[in-house]
Amino acid sequence: MRTRRLDRAGEATLVEHLEELRQRILFALAAVAVATAVAFVFHDRILDWLARPLPPAHREVAAFGVAEPFSVSLAVSLYAGLLFALPVILWQVWSFLAPALDVKAERRTLALAVFGFVLGAAGLAFGYGILLPRAVHWLTSYDTTHFRILIRASSYYSFVASVLLGVVCVFETPLVVLALVNLGVLTSAGLRRNRRRGYFFVAVAALALPGPDPVTTVLELLPMWALFEGSIWLAVLAERRAAKLSVVGAQA
Repeated sequence: MRTRRLDRAGEATLVEHLEELRQRILFALAAVAVATAVAFVFHDRILDWLARPLPPAHREVAAFGVAEPFSVSLAVSLYAGLLFALPVILWQVWSFLAPALDVKAERRTLALAVFGFVLGAAGLAFGYGILLPRAVHWLTSYDTTHFRILIRASSYYSFVASVLLGVVCVFETPLVVLALVNLGVLTSAGLRRNRRRGYFFVAVAALALPGPDPVTTVLELLPMWALFEGSIWLAVLAERRAAKLSVVGAQA
């Protein structure tokens, strides 16, 4: 299947836009299907990788029901397939929308996309390497006198997916702030003036994120505060750059 990117300088009919959209959706779905199939072939390694944050005594998770091993393997493979196919999906979305942008807007959008990808990768690494091991170690060792810990496969992998997704979303905070500043919804002066209020709302958001234990909440809160503070200074730099560009444009 081959998709053709429409020319920016030309005009396309509604039928041509719909045909291109249909082809790109089909291409994205095919990428997800192929990536899911490949992930299912290697699902045993993916399951081992996701179970690695657990203490050694709890790495053999339990399945309640004859269909649960297959359903969990299929669900994990689908999540992995979506993750592996995400670059293809985003590229199809970008290729569909890019002809509507001018060259400068296209470059800015690509720069923001790369920035968002780096933030998401950092969030995934932080969640898997730092947050998850400490969270599951605390949870599996909580009150072992009264409870015999038996970890259900579906519950554990859902917990892992929700925590990693929550952390990735948290790490995208600077990108969201930059987008709102560019749209004029927020300003760096307003962010600095309401810094304390922002820290409070960030703490409330950390409490609402997946992770019922205090260790997970604290480990989510600290980078959220750091990212919020970094977002303020990124907003300052973005406004200064926009002001310089407007001056240069006026002089030209």
